Amino acid sequence: MKKIINTPNAPAPIGPYNQAVLVGNTLYTSGQIALHPKTMELVTDTIEAETKQVMENMKAVLEAADMTFDNVIKTSIFISDMHNFAKINAVYGTYFNEDTAPARETVEVANLPKFVNVEISMIAVM
Repeated sequence: MKKIINTPNAPAPIGPYNQAVLVGNTLYTSGQIALHPKTMELVTDTIEAETKQVMENMKAVLEAADMTFDNVIKTSIFISDMHNFAKINAVYGTYFNEDTAPARETVEVANLPKFVNVEISMIAVM
């Protein structure tokens, strides 16, 4: 049985999707971009600030499912410019214990929603 996960502490979906879906003990999140959940304004002052907002949005979704970053087993990172990888990775890395960090792929793409620089999705298990 699937359970829809939505929280006001992360940006509301801007299309026909939910923030996350819990199936059994596995959580599948939608990609998060740097929309501030209260204002729905993009946080794009710097790539670091943008990445931090994405991770804070993801943290809120995980918490709504009674999980933390420790539960994450896989992440997908989509970036518009691979030259930003080191800066994105530095912020992303502060949210995980390096010894137990999840599997991951990082892919450069032509465009992302609202033409942001980074989007991240995750899979987590209880």
